[in-house]
Amino acid sequence: MTDIPSIGIGPGGAWYSGRVNNLLKRVYVHFIGAPLLEHKYVNAVAHALKLGYRLVDYSSAYGDGKLLQKAIRKSGVKREDLFITTRVSNRAQINSRVREEFMRFLKNMQLDCVDLLQFHWPVTDLYLDTWREMEKLKDEGLVRHLGVANCHQHHLEEIFKVCKYRPEVGQFEIHPLFTQKPLIAYYKQQGIVVEAYTPIARYDDRLVRLPVLKRLEKKYNKTFVQIILRWHVQNGVIPLVRSLNPEHQKENLNIFDFSLSQDDMAAIDAVNINSRLRYDPDNCDFSIL
Repeated sequence: MTDIPSIGIGPGGAWYSGRVNNLLKRVYVHFIGAPLLEHKYVNAVAHALKLGYRLVDYSSAYGDGKLLQKAIRKSGVKREDLFITTRVSNRAQINSRVREEFMRFLKNMQLDCVDLLQFHWPVTDLYLDTWREMEKLKDEGLVRHLGVANCHQHHLEEIFKVCKYRPEVGQFEIHPLFTQKPLIAYYKQQGIVVEAYTPIARYDDRLVRLPVLKRLEKKYNKTFVQIILRWHVQNGVIPLVRSLNPEHQKENLNIFDFSLSQDDMAAIDAVNINSRLRYDPDNCDFSIL
């Protein structure tokens, strides 16, 4: 699979942010209003596309796609120049509405097809049926590539037993605090492209304050975020960044004019403490994700 860009933006939805709790959302709506927040979201995503992001990582868990469609239209970037991903939400899996949800996304996005369809999580006892529904959408020409998200090796092995089409892309949590080297190696052995979400560990203090990153910032004249994103790229992993800040968006793209040495790559690898910051697909409540 050669047509997928080497870095992507995951804009989430206007209300989808781990940093905004329900109370803050209510306060924001009361004093400022949802339309302003949505306006800012559309402008921020459009700005990212104008800067050069071409892989758009989305999920039906974030929203119906209407605001994302507005952002793409406002950016002026042609559809054929974008690689658009969406994922099947857990709710659609649980309610047996995989097709219904996907068709609504296509309509709201004004698309004939998406470049990549994944499921958001391998919902226990349901993800294999979900995969079969996804394969039907591919057979109908509505999807170019199929992939998974948040799958351990045993999830993939179960898919391999029943699939008509093998997954081409897999997305899961990867960052220097949780390098996931064995799982990455397994995916690559199976010919599956690896994407990383939470690629900079949500600015976890245990990572940000590390002397090794401060040293590398000075050595390469780059920020610690750029250092980490470059580490992902050199590991053959596609980092998916979520920033609606114009300066950060630009900074995140500015990682292709330098390379980390093998020793510096190894130094970042050594930061690993197997600290998962998000959910373990073998131990979580899918109904709340």
